[in-house]
Amino acid sequence: MFSLCSLSRGSSLLTSNYCEEQWSRITRDPRCPSQRNVLPLVVHCCSGGGAVRGAEKKGLSGKVGGGVLENGNGAVIKKPFAVTSEVTMDQVAYDEDHHVSPIPDSFTSGYILLRDPHLNKGLAFDEKERSKLCLQGLLPPQCVSQELQEKKIMHNLRQYQVPLQRYMAMMDLQERNERLFYKILMNNVEELLPIVYTPTVGEACQKYGSIFRHPQGLYISLNEKGRVLDLLENWPEENIKVIVVTDGERILGLGDLGCQGMGIPVGKLALYTALGGVNPSECLPVAIDVGTNNEELLNDEFYIGLRQKRARGQEYAELLEEFMSAVKEKYGERVLVQFEDFANHNAFELLAKYRKTHLVFNDDIQGTASVVLAGLMAALKLVSGTLSEHTFLFLGAGEAGTGIAELIALEMSRQTKVPLEETRKKIWLVDSKGLIVSSRKESLQHFKKPWAHEHDPVKNLADAVKAIKPTVLIGSSGVGRTFTKDVIQSMATYNEKPIILALSNPTSQSECTAEEAYTWSKGRAIFASGSPFDPVEYNGKRYVSGQSNNAYIFPGLGLGLVMSGAMRVHDDMLLAASEALAQQVSEENLDNGLIYPPFSKIRTISAHIAASVAAKAYDLGLATNHPRPENLYEHAERSMYNPGYSSS
Repeated sequence: MFSLCSLSRGSSLLTSNYCEEQWSRITRDPRCPSQRNVLPLVVHCCSGGGAVRGAEKKGLSGKVGGGVLENGNGAVIKKPFAVTSEVTMDQVAYDEDHHVSPIPDSFTSGYILLRDPHLNKGLAFDEKERSKLCLQGLLPPQCVSQELQEKKIMHNLRQYQVPLQRYMAMMDLQERNERLFYKILMNNVEELLPIVYTPTVGEACQKYGSIFRHPQGLYISLNEKGRVLDLLENWPEENIKVIVVTDGERILGLGDLGCQGMGIPVGKLALYTALGGVNPSECLPVAIDVGTNNEELLNDEFYIGLRQKRARGQEYAELLEEFMSAVKEKYGERVLVQFEDFANHNAFELLAKYRKTHLVFNDDIQGTASVVLAGLMAALKLVSGTLSEHTFLFLGAGEAGTGIAELIALEMSRQTKVPLEETRKKIWLVDSKGLIVSSRKESLQHFKKPWAHEHDPVKNLADAVKAIKPTVLIGSSGVGRTFTKDVIQSMATYNEKPIILALSNPTSQSECTAEEAYTWSKGRAIFASGSPFDPVEYNGKRYVSGQSNNAYIFPGLGLGLVMSGAMRVHDDMLLAASEALAQQVSEENLDNGLIYPPFSKIRTISAHIAASVAAKAYDLGLATNHPRPENLYEHAERSMYNPGYSSS
């Protein structure tokens, strides 16, 4: 018998590309009869509409009829199936008599199995599995545990001196053995988080075309305008719960990287799984390619995106509207769409436009705000006063800065019962033109106007610190080394323990380093940053700074939304996430100057955040998964993806 067969990967479909590969393999097999006597079955089944498409190959076509699948020449699947169901490879076998029959449970194509990252276990397949799955001879005789595989991979990763090499090795592992990838990331999160995400992912995006090996995610360009739903049909997984989408215009602090921004959705979703327990088969990374204004990329022969200037206006809006409509039609109203690294003008407009009709979340605006608020809540245990008794000064008035400011103001309003308009007056922002004041209001972008307070004009940050005398200084400018010695020394003059948060990513864009913050404040600063810094020795004392990383928030937030079946993201959910994170900061952490808990406990932290977010969804009447679990924390833990190997 000559079989086209493989294990089914959940909802994955029998695609024409897959069958082409198998057709090529069969016709090269010396045992194979002549091509004219072997008929390939080439099918693509889209369960969304219940349609089965026959792809014409070698003059043959497929069709559905009478509860069986025919290839046009009488070859049929004898195993009945409903037209509305999926056709997976374990339903199909092929022999030289042109019959297609069910595959015996004991038979599969081991060669293809080893190349399926969702199923492959490499040397961890035991003898029984190797026999059952036709893997004998395709692997060396030694069987090893997943733990030994992890030990070897970590040993090899640590041989690389360049972080980008480690990133590429991890991405190759993800494409080779998905479960081992997540197992390693979960067990070594503090070491590998800077590799699979910021700061290394920034360099990876800059060089994405040069290092591109495997397509990850869905690319939707202007060329596909009018066919976005068809592109979603091409994705092999049907039960998508979380989508991270970018148009690549503002990647971290690195600017317009166009299509190469795909590294961000891929990295974010890896963290949704490793840190938040969302099943990887339920995640979809998307890059919307409308061109780029980056001349260096447009002239780069290795650039993988559209070689044109970035589209604006109606053309852009229509493509995004088509995408959002197609997502809702394909995956339903409860799929979470996370907007990532859109430029300011689009980020605010998209969030405002879709937050009332879709389950949407902007991590740059809302996620950053939630994690910073959590850090401030924890920092209050180290300094006196409540939030409303502090004065905040921001360098940066874009998505992150205004998002953080708004959530702080909301929390102050909630705590004090004072109108939001009043609590905003405790918060000041500096942009590229200086302090945002009321005399500039007519020329300000709409999202900056709420922060234009009465004050004389101030041209730079150093003068603003001296004029406002803030207790908290927050950097979200994307411009490195802007917290100068003068700025930090002024903060230390006005405050016994100045709170200084240098949030911009990657490390090169951080407003100051940990060493600068501790040294210039004479060791008195409460410091956290967006990207990690090594511990600092000052005056015989060792200082370990915290990382105000969005990865504390969005994985748990996403899990809470998914497990509750939430219909919308409400601001109260973000506040609940902040409170849950702040509660995870121990007295020992605070004694060491840390305002965030260690990432080594991130799965537990995410479960607590998920439970708090889900509870708020139920309280607000936005949850659809009923009945409400009695213990949401335990439910969150049970819901989490486990990357351990299962027996076949």
